[in-house]
Amino acid sequence: MAPALSFPIIDMGLLAGEERPAAMELLRDACENWGFFEILNHGISTELMDEVEKLTKDHYKRVREQRFLDFASKTLADAKAAENLDWESTFFVRHLPESNLAEIPDLDDGYRRVMRRFAGELEALAERLLDLLCENLGLEGGYLARAFRGRSTGAPTFGTKVSSYPPCPRPDLVSGLRAHTDAGGIILLFQDDRVGGLQLLKGGEWVDVPPLRHAIVVNLGDQLEVVTNGAYKSVMHRVVAQPDGNRMSIASFYNPGSDAVIFPAPALVNKAQDQEAAAGNGDGVGVYPRFVFEDYMKLYVRHKFEAKEPRFEAFRSMETDSSNCIAIA
Repeated sequence: MAPALSFPIIDMGLLAGEERPAAMELLRDACENWGFFEILNHGISTELMDEVEKLTKDHYKRVREQRFLDFASKTLADAKAAENLDWESTFFVRHLPESNLAEIPDLDDGYRRVMRRFAGELEALAERLLDLLCENLGLEGGYLARAFRGRSTGAPTFGTKVSSYPPCPRPDLVSGLRAHTDAGGIILLFQDDRVGGLQLLKGGEWVDVPPLRHAIVVNLGDQLEVVTNGAYKSVMHRVVAQPDGNRMSIASFYNPGSDAVIFPAPALVNKAQDQEAAAGNGDGVGVYPRFVFEDYMKLYVRHKFEAKEPRFEAFRSMETDSSNCIAIA
């Protein structure tokens, strides 16, 4: 396992001062070469984050722990079955286009209020980050956020996966969460600062994502790879089960609306083509496919824990087949 000493950590407070160019360059490098980075001074109050953490851990202890222990005892009894399971206790909350927070069972009113407030802060942060990415990419402000808006709702899909990773007596047998890339757009993670386990794949080695108090971990999903035509790439990551400690993970996914049409930004395709031409490369630039996000998700749920490239290729093939049919007609 490679050390995480050089893992990109960005102080967003520097974006408002003389060090903004250096901070933007660090952000660009993180997006191009890591697909992951960690942000500090992101604007979400430490008091709110502390409250979210306390209520989340209390909720697991009160409502979910015994259920998980019952599940875990059965899982470890069958080594073969454990290979395709994840050592995590989760629940999901949808925020946009319509919230289902009121429908989630076993949440008390105080927890619902805090989660609603936290989600609003994360949504604003996601859109701020997307605009910073636009700036680095040379896209007009708001391009990425607009690309994610559903045609019918005018909104993205935004939701949160709340996870606990309890102590695992057999980390050699079962993963906390198997390796995968995220299907969506930009992911904001509030993780435990005491119990690690999150790793990303870089240069063929697994690199630890360092737990930092009151930081938000950001990673890029498959849809950003498509819209940037590969300038930014999603990265395989996993959670390693730990023998001690109970890791908290609150991952919020700012994704396209279900009926949003996702395709490479023409400005980025043209820019890449101009660069290839200037370099005398006659092979041309590969262009990522166009598809409806909901269609991508249908493919993703069947192949989540596999390489992403065949998913992209499947939609390229669909485009080619469609083009051939039109030509024949």
